[in-house]
Amino acid sequence: MTVPALRLGGLRISPPIGLAPMAGFTTLPMRLMARRAGAGFVYTEMVPAEALVRGCPIVRRRLAISPREHPVIVQLYGADPSVLADAAAIAEDAGADVVDLNLGCVAPEALRCGAGAALAAQPVAAAACVAAIASATRRPVTAKLRAGTSPANRSYLDLAKRLVNAGASAVALHARTVAQGFRGRADWRLIADLVEAVQVPVLGNGDVRSADDALAMLATTGCAGVLVGRAAIGNPWLFGGITARLQGCSMPAAPSPGERLAAALWLIGMLSSGPLAYDLPALQRQVLPLLREMPGIKKLREAVAAARCVEEMRQAVMTYWASVRQEAGA
Repeated sequence: MTVPALRLGGLRISPPIGLAPMAGFTTLPMRLMARRAGAGFVYTEMVPAEALVRGCPIVRRRLAISPREHPVIVQLYGADPSVLADAAAIAEDAGADVVDLNLGCVAPEALRCGAGAALAAQPVAAAACVAAIASATRRPVTAKLRAGTSPANRSYLDLAKRLVNAGASAVALHARTVAQGFRGRADWRLIADLVEAVQVPVLGNGDVRSADDALAMLATTGCAGVLVGRAAIGNPWLFGGITARLQGCSMPAAPSPGERLAAALWLIGMLSSGPLAYDLPALQRQVLPLLREMPGIKKLREAVAAARCVEEMRQAVMTYWASVRQEAGA
C-alpha cells in the first residue's frame, strides 16, 4: 500500500504513523522506543500550559526532548489564549516540531480549568486559543479532539472548521465521543466525514491495534495519518509491523524475551535517575506492560509490582533474564 508522506507545515513525515499522546505513558523513553521501532512521529504527554509558564519543574520535565525523537509534537492543554501563547513559545524553544492543543481530555484537572473536552464545547473560545498559539510560534499548530460530547451532539465538524480557519495546520480526531470514554467501537466513518469537511490533513485515532487496523483506517477513511495509542503501551514494536506493511515488506518477528527484558531494564534506567526521574508507582506503570508473552512471566510481574524501590525492580528483571538465558543455553 503506497501512502503519501504526511505534511504539517514545512514538515514531511514518513511513515505517517504516530504515537498518540497519553498521560503517564508517552514519556521520552516510550517516544524513543516508538521512533526506533518505526513510528514516523510522536506526541509528548499532555502539558498544562499554566504550570509550564509558571516554571513548574515536574511539568518542564515533559518537555525533555531528545534529538533522536524528532519530529515530536508537544501537546498543550489550557483555556487562556495568552497563557497558551506563552506556553507555545516555550515549547518551540524546547525543541517542539509541532504544537498541539488538546481538545479531548476528560481528566478532572483539565475540565476544572475549562480545558480539554470542556474547551471543545466552546468552539469560539477554542478557535481563539488556536489563533493565539499560531501567533506565538513559527511551528505548525494542530489540534486533537473527539467527535463531540455524546452521540446526540457530534459537534466536531463545525469545531474543526473553526480551528482550521484560526490557523490549525492539521486536525486529529479520536473517533469516539466524550461520553464514550474508551468504551465501544471508534466510528471511523466520522474520520472520513472530517476528511471531506476540511482542507488540511486529518489524523485518525481510535481502535488501531494492529498493522491491519492501521492500513484499514488509511484505506477506508482517506486520512493523512494514523495515531496509535493504547495498543502501543508495552508494545512499541507494533510500529515496526505497521511500517513494514506500508512498505510492502514482510512482518518483523515478534520481540524475543531478551528484547522485552532489555527494553524494561533500559526504561528503568531512563526513568529512575536524573532529570527524568519518576516515582516508583509511575515507573511500575510503564514497565509492567513490557513484561508479557513470556514463559513464567506472572512471577516477574508480581515481583515488579511489589518492589519497594527501583533496585528491587531492576534485580527482579535481571534475575528473570538470567534464568531465560540459562534455559536458552541448556
